Amino acid sequence: MKPYTDEPGPADGGGETPVRAAGPPGAGATEPLADRLAAAVASVDAPDVVFAASVRGRRTLRGGGTADAPAADRRELRYEIGSASKTFAGLLLARLAASGHVPLGHPVDAALFPDRPPGRAPVTLHHLITHTSGLPGLPRDLYLRALPRRNTNPYAGYDARRVVEAFARARPRRPGTRWRYSNFGVAVLGHALAARTATPWDDLLREHVLDPLGLSGTTLRPGAGGGRDATGHAKDGTTPLPPLDIAGFAAAGAVRATPHDLLTFLEAHLEPDGPLAGALRDVRRPVLSHGRGERRQTHTLTWFQQPTPHGPAYFHCGATPGQQAFLGFCPATGLALAAVSTRRYRPADPFSAEALTLLYEGP
Repeated sequence: MKPYTDEPGPADGGGETPVRAAGPPGAGATEPLADRLAAAVASVDAPDVVFAASVRGRRTLRGGGTADAPAADRRELRYEIGSASKTFAGLLLARLAASGHVPLGHPVDAALFPDRPPGRAPVTLHHLITHTSGLPGLPRDLYLRALPRRNTNPYAGYDARRVVEAFARARPRRPGTRWRYSNFGVAVLGHALAARTATPWDDLLREHVLDPLGLSGTTLRPGAGGGRDATGHAKDGTTPLPPLDIAGFAAAGAVRATPHDLLTFLEAHLEPDGPLAGALRDVRRPVLSHGRGERRQTHTLTWFQQPTPHGPAYFHCGATPGQQAFLGFCPATGLALAAVSTRRYRPADPFSAEALTLLYEGP
């Protein structure tokens, strides 16, 4: 995965954190799931931590942290999930494609700049969601703008207009031939879908994903909907940070949700049903792989695919300047796992590795 950087990149406000590959199942696999979740919570040094699991619909949640318990139950707070938001964007794209609204191969230029002649090798919506567009991780001019807020809100001020203008200036290299993780690309995807459907991104996601799945505890803006948002913290684990302002990168990292809503989202992938059934099956299908040996990775339209002794598991990590998230599920074991934490990622942080190990071992 993309290595951690202290720049305002994928690990800072809409990105993912590195995860070491899970090893063979250990003694923990024989312990009750509730005890293993509690141990995972205890291992993470953060003000607020929740590990939530569902096994064939039966849920177990454990919460804790170094801070005093908040007024609201930690399990009822909404957490910033950063780049794990891309799984919502990918499901939306799959839903629009399955219903005939927007083909996966639709050129991005045709959506954003309908009067501009198409190029020889256009970037498509499929390229954007699979990180094969040839775009860099972030627009080049974002770094300088982000410096004053690099540790709090690096994306604030880089609005939708700037994202689209940056794409218009970009010269992607051989779209479809190379995998490169790109917040920029998925941000562009959000604006392309909004333009193509003439519907604002927030409304589009709510109409086609959040409402059909009953995700009433999920929003794209802090303070929206009357729920309570978890407070993120800096690397020291004590300095509170302001809510994430993702600006024009909403599709890449705006989702904030309760642990129960995250489990509902994952459970839908385990048992596809209803109007999203086709799209939920589509996002589980492998579409590309890259790397060699232990570095080899397989990807679906939205998920990283991880081999386990039970069969393939699917996961995605996310991080914002003050929070982390992990989403994963394994169809063979019926396990859905969501984990959240309110402390900025640090290189020795066990959070994501603990979550991946739980997913690997199974219930």
